[in-house]
Amino acid sequence: MSNKGTVREMTIHSKTLKEDVELIIYYPVAYSPLYKYHILITQDGRDYFNLGRIARTADQLLHNHEIENTIIVGIPYANKIDRWNKYHPDGDKHQEYIRFLGEELVPFLDQKFPTYQMGLGRVLIGDSLGATVSLLAGLEYPHTFGKVIMQSPYVNEYILKKIESFQEPHLIELYHVIGKDETEVDTTNGNIENFIKPNREMNKSIIKKGFTYFYDEFDGDHKWTYWQPDIPRALVMMLKNE
Repeated sequence: MSNKGTVREMTIHSKTLKEDVELIIYYPVAYSPLYKYHILITQDGRDYFNLGRIARTADQLLHNHEIENTIIVGIPYANKIDRWNKYHPDGDKHQEYIRFLGEELVPFLDQKFPTYQMGLGRVLIGDSLGATVSLLAGLEYPHTFGKVIMQSPYVNEYILKKIESFQEPHLIELYHVIGKDETEVDTTNGNIENFIKPNREMNKSIIKKGFTYFYDEFDGDHKWTYWQPDIPRALVMMLKNE
């Protein structure tokens, strides 16, 4: 396909994290500062660009007028330890990372690009722990992030309690998928955990709270083999061209 967007890299310094954060930016074909754009922020940024082929997917969906004009911002992790520390609720930098997303990255993007500057104009996406931190960032900053895409999130009691205590479900739209075979998932800390059971519990909690919500269980396990084909549907549902 000839209508390809452009992918560039830039860096933002985070005072909260006390480090430079690398960003991978996808600009749609014919990008212009004269138009407004939605923002899709991906955890596991390099994985979504390389394994998830998210830029190629966006090219196709934009070419077919299936999604709104969207800039994709990927946030790569340095290594598995860095990923766990920022994404996992027990991680040393978890709260700081969520604060970075809501209080540093968004103002930076709003200044850098012609965004809609409202919650429903911003989508968070992530897989596994990346999905977990995306959800928690949405719950922490519901006026900032109005949509969250979760692919096979890690779920524990802390996350279930966060959902239960959340008071503004009308502010966030959620997209949630989990594999039926995710019964023995190798985690970063070396444990093998059942993901499908707590995800089904979270599904019930989200429905009970009254979020605008899509849920599906796919035939497969905890791999990009199954997340990648799900990305087009997720983007169309959350960024549909009205």
